[in-house]
Amino acid sequence: MAASIPKTWVEPLARERSAPWFTELCTFVDGERARGPVYPPEADVFAALEHTPLDDVKVVLVGQDPYHGPGQAEGLAFSVRDGIKPPPSLVNMFKELAADIGCRPPSSGSLVPWARQGVLLLNTVLTVREGEANSHKSKGWEKLTDAIIRAASIRCAPSVFVLWGAHAKKKKSLVDASRHRVIEGVHPSPLSAHTGFFGSRPYSKVNALLSQMGRVPVDWTLP
Repeated sequence: MAASIPKTWVEPLARERSAPWFTELCTFVDGERARGPVYPPEADVFAALEHTPLDDVKVVLVGQDPYHGPGQAEGLAFSVRDGIKPPPSLVNMFKELAADIGCRPPSSGSLVPWARQGVLLLNTVLTVREGEANSHKSKGWEKLTDAIIRAASIRCAPSVFVLWGAHAKKKKSLVDASRHRVIEGVHPSPLSAHTGFFGSRPYSKVNALLSQMGRVPVDWTLP
């Protein structure tokens, strides 16, 4: 796997990058790409870390694995490329964004503007086989992304960790709650959004917590 970890994250992840399991993970992903489409493209595997350097992190939003349809995944949790129709979970996120802080519906499903403000949009698995959700689960990515969450918890200024759904909530133990704030909630998936995601006002809650910690709130407005 030719994709490299962005420089601000290299030192905190040095132990993981030198571990045998990481070499095995890279070999696995290379083999998968040799057999068929894997998303996101190799150049975007570490896009979340590229767009949000370690020193800039102020929000960590945890997703599961990349979208598995052609052209969708761009290496950021919940985000899709410009010109791609937003999937249902992202549509629900935008509905709650409008209800919470009055943002108009965006013209793009790309969340890069959030990432560039310090919102680390981190999936716990960073690649997926086309058409097969969770196909790269338990191959080693979770060890790396757990280390990323720990690094953010240890090294970053006080931040807000957003954990939507049972999968993300399992990561709470990786966060130092004495320094950071954690928002747990319902996943925006159509299967669960009506059981507590809608009306939860996560965006204004994040900004209120950031302000309390002396950090600049996120401008959630999208183009």
